[in-house]
Amino acid sequence: MRVELRGITKRFPGVVANEDVNLVVEPGQVHALLGENGAGKSTLMNVLFGLYRQTEGEVLLDGVPASFSSPADAIDAGIGMVHQHFMLVPVFTVAENVMLGVEPTSAPGVLDRDAARRRVLELSARHGLDVDPDAMVEDLPVGVQQRVEILKALYREADCLILDEPTAVLTPSEIDDMLEIIRRLADEGRSVIFISHKLREVRAIADTITILRRGRVVGTTTPDESDEQELATAMVGRDVQLVVDRSAASPTDVVLRVSDLRVRDERDQLAVADVSFDVRAGEIVAIAGVQGNGQSELVSAIVGLRRPTAGRVELDGTDVTGANPARMVELGVAHVPEDRQRDGLISSFPVSDNLVLNLTGRSPYSRGIRMDRRAIRENAERLVQDFDIRTSSIDAAVGTLSGGNQQKVIVGREMSHTERLLVLSQPTRGLDVGSIQYIHHRIVQARDQGLAVLLNSSELDEVLALADRVIVMYRGGVIGEVSGEEATRDSVGMLMAGARA
Repeated sequence: MRVELRGITKRFPGVVANEDVNLVVEPGQVHALLGENGAGKSTLMNVLFGLYRQTEGEVLLDGVPASFSSPADAIDAGIGMVHQHFMLVPVFTVAENVMLGVEPTSAPGVLDRDAARRRVLELSARHGLDVDPDAMVEDLPVGVQQRVEILKALYREADCLILDEPTAVLTPSEIDDMLEIIRRLADEGRSVIFISHKLREVRAIADTITILRRGRVVGTTTPDESDEQELATAMVGRDVQLVVDRSAASPTDVVLRVSDLRVRDERDQLAVADVSFDVRAGEIVAIAGVQGNGQSELVSAIVGLRRPTAGRVELDGTDVTGANPARMVELGVAHVPEDRQRDGLISSFPVSDNLVLNLTGRSPYSRGIRMDRRAIRENAERLVQDFDIRTSSIDAAVGTLSGGNQQKVIVGREMSHTERLLVLSQPTRGLDVGSIQYIHHRIVQARDQGLAVLLNSSELDEVLALADRVIVMYRGGVIGEVSGEEATRDSVGMLMAGARA
């Protein structure tokens, strides 16, 4: 299917998200869409997928104008979208998830599970997806769950696939497999739109690259015509340093000590099994691992969001096991949470209030029981400038910001008040290269100022760029530890996949 977006403009009240965008995706082509946060990538794809109606311009499929009032219309026209956050029902099988909404019947009102299962098997074999139709989704690794999302689109006979950050939670080997699958889909004649912040992957898989900046197309190129540095500069509009500039660490006293920690998850299953490690002042310790191997529960227990069932957490030699988050903030701990919507923001509150969300009980933001609005506004104006938070106003509801800019609000707030320990979970998820560069610089700066830094990241490049020590978790336990100097994509990637050194 040839997909053409011609002169697409999308306006929201007070904001032009896309302006006169032209994009052509040919059959058999992987077309990468690059752009920083707020550049308009998601808005543009939401227009194509029927979630938004464009203000101006038109969508053409194989040269014929198309108009979508809903995603169902787009799906019927042969467009499928694989979202960054999986849209799967954990307690359903693969086949049940794939057929959901388009269930086959053998008679009126009679579900034909066997027909769905046969179709999933056939699609899985034809496209090299290697997925068991009878497996429960909750038991599958995230890499296989990603394949189930692709199967859903293929089951609905999509000729154009939109892939939104499809490698965000995969191991290096899973990423290689996913890129092979994407290339195979394109070779079969499908048009593929690949949205990613990972420049290496874009250059590895894309036939054509279109770059958006502030809602407009600023360039179209190919991997042969541009390197990562040129792509990064085009995205951000200025020179970007892709390599983190940092000296060797000089760690001193132990700030955080975790001893034999055991933590259970929401389903009361053991998620963290007897984990022990230290983090010293003046070093960055990274917890690496594919999502779902206990890292999230471990961090939640350390910062007070979850109570451990056994073990001990010490801060500067004091037992803080089970202390609540407010107490941890008082003790000088800052936390960038993994789930920004649930744990990091109040979406209906303005940007200014979210930038002091856990600090309103302390000077200068309050005097007694009264909040100091002037101090709060001055803090917001400074952090919006420092962290390049793209917002129409510091009074705008934080929920109206793009996901990446919401992340900048949290990172800016937490980095502005930490005193002893900085805990970061997926701190650059959804951020563009310019913002990643700035936040990485601030993390290294915090380390050099004597803070202890604990980094939980599934981004292997981020771990290798920042960590002085890497602790790899697999199935709830520590499978290995590697020094920053010795850590490589292969050595850490193999541990993430469960292969012991």
